[in-house]
Amino acid sequence: MRETMRVRILGAGIAGLTTAFECARAGLFVELLEREKGPGLGCSWLAGGMIAPWCEAESTEKLVFGLGLESLEFWTKTVPVARQYGSLVVAPARDRPELNRFARRSTGFEQVDAAQLAAIEPDLQGRFDCALFFPSEAHLDPRAAMAALADRLAGFGNVRLHFGTDALQASEHADWTIDCRGLAAQDVLRDLRGVKGEMLILATDEISLKRPVRLLHPRQPVYIVPRGGGRFMVGATMIENEEAGRITARAMLELLGAAYSLHPAFAEAEVVETGAGVRPAFPDNLPRIRRDGRKIYVNGLYRHGFLAAPALARRVARIVLEDAYFPEVMDANPCERQSA
Repeated sequence: MRETMRVRILGAGIAGLTTAFECARAGLFVELLEREKGPGLGCSWLAGGMIAPWCEAESTEKLVFGLGLESLEFWTKTVPVARQYGSLVVAPARDRPELNRFARRSTGFEQVDAAQLAAIEPDLQGRFDCALFFPSEAHLDPRAAMAALADRLAGFGNVRLHFGTDALQASEHADWTIDCRGLAAQDVLRDLRGVKGEMLILATDEISLKRPVRLLHPRQPVYIVPRGGGRFMVGATMIENEEAGRITARAMLELLGAAYSLHPAFAEAEVVETGAGVRPAFPDNLPRIRRDGRKIYVNGLYRHGFLAAPALARRVARIVLEDAYFPEVMDANPCERQSA
């Protein structure tokens, strides 16, 4: 049964790629269709890539934390592309109340003083008098991670990858269809909305960071994620707007200002890329798996794509194989039980 059951997956963002991986390694025949010319060219391309469940727990619900713990194991053991160096949270002296608030709402961290911070990240010496260090968190390069997943999928004998195509061009019958199209699924998921995220990538050889650093601010925190080779991803805004592609002057100023606040040497960095993607989200910003017969929708990952996708993918494979049910993501609105 497992060898002959066919699954068609729509979309090759991080949700589609991880779902394809879990279904393929469970023995299902997988056909993955993506309208772009390659994997991960949608909003996943612009993601931060922080696998930081403890930090995210400060501002989201326990569900995301639990999914994040599962996904942390996926990215460090199953598809080991993440670097588990931990993450840092800092704030300027004037915003110390924000750091205290973050600490009250978080777990899994060590509070470090200026000397300890300098030992963890030498280039931040003298910049902050204290910080929160989350030693178990990890980060990855989203583009490299998606390429690694695509390579792993291409190596499976039971996977067919089709890029630059759509569902109407599917080659064979499928027993199940799994819709991972993100915001494009608004034609079916009427309560799905877009949240715009703007980012930029800076290049400099004057700064060396080993792990992501979140800089707190009362209005909007900013994170700086090392990508290797002297490049740093700086992000990201959260705007109720579905206009992709264009970064605003306000966002550019805020992101550059935050990078400069972290370290003045960023003022001389080269801006090598800017981008704005639209992340799919439901009204409560929590992910969903919705089932309608033999069609499954995986969506609403908001800004937690890499943090939640592997855990959701594992659940999808079990739904297909075992008719499993996961109320935490399939019955998130118990007072609104309705089919997708």
